[in-house]
Amino acid sequence: MDAISVGKAGLQGWRGKVADAVAGPVAKRTGVADDQVRAVVGALFLALSVMYVVSAAKRLASER
Repeated sequence: MDAISVGKAGLQGWRGKVADAVAGPVAKRTGVADDQVRAVVGALFLALSVMYVVSAAKRLASER
């Protein structure tokens, strides 16, 4: 499993559409491959999702 496949794991549904929309323009401006841009966007969405779940678990634990 490489970093690109991990990043792409976060691209489901509308998140994938967002990554597809920004991958081309960002890749042209930065000189980075489209797949790498999609992987970074996917990793960001995946990290945000994990942060959301962790904060929800902390709130739940503090209510007990």
